[in-house]
Amino acid sequence: MRVVIVGASGNAGTALLRRLRAEPDLDLTGVCRRPPTPAGPYADVTWHPVDIGSDDATDRLAEIFSGADAIVHLAWQIQPSHDQRRLYRTNVLGSRAVFRAAIRAGVPTLVHASSVGVYAPGPKRAFVRETWLRTGITESSYSRHKALVERMLDEIESDHPTLRIVRLRPGLIFQRDAGAEITRYFAGPLLPTSLLRFGRIPVVPRHPGLRLQAVHADDVADAYLRVLRADVRGAFNLAAGPVLDADIIGRAFHGVPLSVPGLLLEGAAALTWQLRLQPVDRGWVRLALKSPLMSCDRAAADLGWRPETDAVSAFRELLTGIADSAGTDSPPLTNDPGLPGRPGGLLRGRLPGNP
Repeated sequence: MRVVIVGASGNAGTALLRRLRAEPDLDLTGVCRRPPTPAGPYADVTWHPVDIGSDDATDRLAEIFSGADAIVHLAWQIQPSHDQRRLYRTNVLGSRAVFRAAIRAGVPTLVHASSVGVYAPGPKRAFVRETWLRTGITESSYSRHKALVERMLDEIESDHPTLRIVRLRPGLIFQRDAGAEITRYFAGPLLPTSLLRFGRIPVVPRHPGLRLQAVHADDVADAYLRVLRADVRGAFNLAAGPVLDADIIGRAFHGVPLSVPGLLLEGAAALTWQLRLQPVDRGWVRLALKSPLMSCDRAAADLGWRPETDAVSAFRELLTGIADSAGTDSPPLTNDPGLPGRPGGLLRGRLPGNP
């Protein structure tokens, strides 16, 4: 089986390559803007450098996709958050190019990396199924883009009923190798990451909406493999227990929960983002406060999928990776200290949330 992975060098892509390379009957092709050094999880993969947001992306991708049995579309851009046009170009227009190329090449299976972010605001004390309204959280560009891309897939499913389309909607995806990347994308250079080596988070913000689901990247990769092997369609939620909130994190990491109003969380994010002190705008806070909790019953029933790593352990592994600036030889996961969102980048005038 020939599988082409678009966005194969990122957080989920790295874990997926680790998992798929263990399957002897799979021929793997990776597509990304900047191919990684072909070593470790990136070895034994045929790499193609393609910017999916470029004008010629559809033509180039269709040629690469020719003869493939499945396309896994993981590519997504989080930063630079101060350049919304660039994010739309990659996330929405780039996804359209991937889908058009898959149709043109006659690929029978298309697997898309969606997210909990596709869902409309929902409950924090109950779990929604895959049929929950998919209008996103308006204030979050990430969420709006996820909803737009799924609408494209709705139209493609209607127009091309023989194309098998699967959408995976995970919660937060954690692994040690993503430590440097997640710090760069979501925290910025002012976070005292070395303090996390002691396994302590002194103060944990508490709010009724701050109840989030997470899953280890290796468990997400296992779900992708199960999708490739099974004759399934539609959407699957992916998350591990327990739900992460201030009390659970406080107990696990010796922290004190501190009640914080949502408006204060959003205002602090907006102000520090505008001042270029950190890379996360208020939309990310709004997404965290409003996104629903997901039921994963369908993944268990139809895929036989159950996460091997619980959410607290996955979070602990990520924090270790953040403290150690863990990364890989892949450009998205690099621990290069000179990039925006890293201390060296700040010294060079490369501010968080900027190119």
